[in-house]
This record gives sequence, structure tokens and C-alpha cells, in this order.
Amino acid sequence: MNAEMLLPEPRDNLVYIVDDDVDVRVALEALLQSVGFQVMTFPSSEEFLARVPISARACLVLDVRLTGQSGIALQNHLMRLDAKLPIIFISGHGDIPMAVRAIKAGATEFLTKPLRPQELIDAIHVAFEKYDERSLVDRALASAKTRFDGLTAREKDVMALVTAGYGNKETANILGISEPTVKAHRGQVMKKMDAESLPDLVRLAQELELPIKDR
Repeated sequence: MNAEMLLPEPRDNLVYIVDDDVDVRVALEALLQSVGFQVMTFPSSEEFLARVPISARACLVLDVRLTGQSGIALQNHLMRLDAKLPIIFISGHGDIPMAVRAIKAGATEFLTKPLRPQELIDAIHVAFEKYDERSLVDRALASAKTRFDGLTAREKDVMALVTAGYGNKETANILGISEPTVKAHRGQVMKKMDAESLPDLVRLAQELELPIKDR
């Protein structure tokens, strides 16, 4: 594995390798450390689960066929735990149906052995990019949820109706309040939700999965 390789950015790039072949673990550890990744290796899914905090910012390079719990079983287990860890599957068997299932279940890549060094490194870069993108989305959603929780009950009612397409007059009739009061609540909702426009507010309502009001 002596091909010219791109160096990762100097940040906390932690890669977990789970493979029951010691030669593969040693080779991949040497490869990834040589280009600046931090690496931890494990011979089994069970040892990985026993030793690793799955909430860490990291990438998992995972063999499909393992002694004990398989790589696919580990992926399913991590999904049940709602782990955000991006997974790159590696396999010496080229099992296409298995690869399709793994990708559909959320794996970022499925590579076949013998691995090409740059292909693996590129896949890990992509995995970290996807992890960071998802983290940004999760933080934005959490922030929106906090802002929504800060609305009064009446403001939540107004938000649900106006984002469902009801006008101020219709909203006032449904809630049994005056139209100026609806406008005042609507203004407070826009301010508290940090929405610059109605489309912004609609997008936030969709992200928060607010109940859809029947017209």
C-alpha cells in the first residue's frame, strides 16, 4: 500500500477498524496512521461494542463477515441505538445483495478487498463530511425544537394554522380570536422562531413535523 495518498485535514479524525483478520487490521492501521488518522482496531463486533463510545466523532471501517456477530448485525445494532457513526463496509466476497442491503440501511460505502488505499481514504473523507453535515442538521433541528418549545400554547396554535396555509382571518375564526390578535401572535412566532419569511416558518414546521391541520 504505497500509492500516493491525500492527507486528511488536521482534526480529530478517528477511525475504528473491525475485522477478524489480524493481517488486515495491521495493514489498514498502518495505512491510515501514515496519513494522519487516529486508529483503533478490534477483532470482533463484541469487543468493539464493549470498548467504544459510539457517540464519538468517528468513522467505522467494518468487515461484513466476522467471527461472532456479523458486520451487518452490528450495523443493525447501531441503528437501534440511534448511533450516528458512519460505516464503510469492506468485504472479500463481493456480495452484491449484501452491499445493497448495507447501503440501504445507511452505510456510506461498500468496498471489496483487496482494498485500494486511495479509494478507502477517499471513502473515509466522505464519511466524515456526511457525519459533520448530519451533525449540523441535528443541531439546527434541536435549536428549532428549543425555540418552538418556548412558544406559548396560543402561538403554537397560530403557527400550526398559518404554516398549513390558513390566512389570518381563517385562523382567527378557527381559534375564536380577533384578526389583529392573530397578527400579533404571528409576529411573535416569526420573531421567536427566527424565521425571516412565511416559507422559512413552513420549512421549520416541516422539520419539526408539526401536525397537519385539515382545511
